Amino acid sequence: MKIMDAINWKILELLQLNARLSNAELGRKVGLSSPAVAERIKKMEDYGIIEGYTAKVSYVKTDYQLKAMITLKAFMGRLQPFLIQVKEFKEVLNCYRITGNENIIMEVVLQDQMHLQEFIDRLITYGEAKTHIVLSNLIAHNPIIGYEN
Repeated sequence: MKIMDAINWKILELLQLNARLSNAELGRKVGLSSPAVAERIKKMEDYGIIEGYTAKVSYVKTDYQLKAMITLKAFMGRLQPFLIQVKEFKEVLNCYRITGNENIIMEVVLQDQMHLQEFIDRLITYGEAKTHIVLSNLIAHNPIIGYEN
């Protein structure tokens, strides 16, 4: 059964841009009734296409002054312990296991340079860390858009 038609892709795009849109507003934008939109959203949720709804938060306005991307090349035998421990690091916004020379890339927020130093000190027990300070965000929360659109 094909779930993602052009209308569902449009609903999904609109929700990614503003998850607080009402079903009535979504319906006006895609040419459906509010109940029809609600049914489509429910199917996408049940199918696991829509995994949840979140709030976008400014890290700077919450007293985190640095955002960084940190790669980790795990030492022999230290990857599995890291994969368990990383879930406890409150600084980590996103963490991906990747291919290439490094095993891990993390997006982190930190209060200041001292906090960065302390965080790196925790990481180096697991492997070689490389830090890249984020200067600005060129694309943020770009919606996934279907090839049918």
